Amino acid sequence: MLPETAYLALGSNLGHRRGHLDAAVGAVAALPGVLGLRLSRVRETAPVGPQDQGAFLNAAAQIRTTLAPTALLAALLAIEARLGRPARADRRHWGPREIDLDLLMHGAEQIDTPGLTLPHPRLHERRFVLEPLNDLAPDHVVPAVGQTVAHLLATLPASP
Repeated sequence: MLPETAYLALGSNLGHRRGHLDAAVGAVAALPGVLGLRLSRVRETAPVGPQDQGAFLNAAAQIRTTLAPTALLAALLAIEARLGRPARADRRHWGPREIDLDLLMHGAEQIDTPGLTLPHPRLHERRFVLEPLNDLAPDHVVPAVGQTVAHLLATLPASP
């Protein structure tokens, strides 16, 4: 497979949050098939959903990869598990987590399967995703949405 540019969202709100992000970035960069990685600025954000948890540190990563989207997602899930994130069946929806790695986009791929949707179905609604993504690729047009990252960020309602 020829290299593609993929974008990831990273978040942590348990334990040594920055340490979890740094470990995840290192693990992603070391994956076979990842040819380069750029990281956005790290931001602290309020949790989405239940508020009975700590603030998140969020970032985005841009990678060049020869991994297919499904293989990359499987690798991200393995990194989450290795860094202490419980299996989906054992965790609270929108609950606290050591690490959260989401595949946001992979080239111009548009996928809608039970295990993977690309682009990420809510990326255009989430300031905590769009702000770091804007650091890396403000002029990138989000597939299926047809708008740039900067435009999507500018049209989001103000945060409460």
